[in-house]
Amino acid sequence: MSFTLNIETNFSPHEVTEAIRSALEHEKHVARYKIKSYSAICRDFETKFGFSSAELQAELETPTINKESSFFRLVCSKKRIGPLEQKT
Repeated sequence: MSFTLNIETNFSPHEVTEAIRSALEHEKHVARYKIKSYSAICRDFETKFGFSSAELQAELETPTINKESSFFRLVCSKKRIGPLEQKT
């Protein structure tokens, strides 16, 4: 991907390019870390309850499940993984 960005600064184009590249690499690293973290949470719930994340998520979305329950953490983790995977 290529784009043009006009930045008024005393830094050279190379320095600006490197700063942007570094920031993007950092964001990718953070996204990968979060995916691993949220995936571990999902695996723990799957093991603990003997259901897949999709089954547990379906249970949470029923009106009988208390939104303060531990299932809520699973669903939040599962929903966060998708957008993060798009960043990597």
